Amino acid sequence: MMTLYGYWRSSASYRVRIGLALKGIAVSHVPVNLRDGSQKQADHLARNPQGYVPVLELADGTQLTQSLAILDYLDGVYREPALLPKEAVLRARVKAAALMIAADISPIQNLSVLKFIRAEHGQEDAGVTQWAAHWIVQGFEALEALAETSDTDYLLTDTPSLFECCLVPQVYNARRFGVDMATFSRLSEIDARCRALPAFQKAAPENQADAIKA
Repeated sequence: MMTLYGYWRSSASYRVRIGLALKGIAVSHVPVNLRDGSQKQADHLARNPQGYVPVLELADGTQLTQSLAILDYLDGVYREPALLPKEAVLRARVKAAALMIAADISPIQNLSVLKFIRAEHGQEDAGVTQWAAHWIVQGFEALEALAETSDTDYLLTDTPSLFECCLVPQVYNARRFGVDMATFSRLSEIDARCRALPAFQKAAPENQADAIKA
């Protein structure tokens, strides 16, 4: 069985949990507490020298990092249901939309970034929240415009894709940072459609064993 090292509220971990659940892949979950610095301990740095989550350890001990690379691996080995379309142009468009979140929006709200802003630039909680919300809104405006050009059930496809694996965790974060999702009606519709599915419910942060319930 594979092992996923992650954190309940990590967007990147959440993406991989969704992909695993969509494909029905059994995995053992090992929590890495980002709040107490467990990601910087020697055992985790041996898995990922960046000190990030998630890390997916395969049955043979091979360790994979970076959420989109992990999802690409899963899609290559466990082909159904596919996270990426076969047609080349549509495949590229889905990847591009996923990267808008995973490469452009999400990293700016990483815990390490927010801690740096707070510690090195004297920002209190309000300033940190404003920073995170600003970049989410800017990215979502572009994605909403893209979504409005499509009449598929999901962003560009009729089944959940790599993009939705990224979108749902980012909407979760958007709500945490006070973003008014009513402004993004099409993205909200896609998010709600996803969260009604058992795979997305299984992957949700609040349903993880290490979730802080308070």
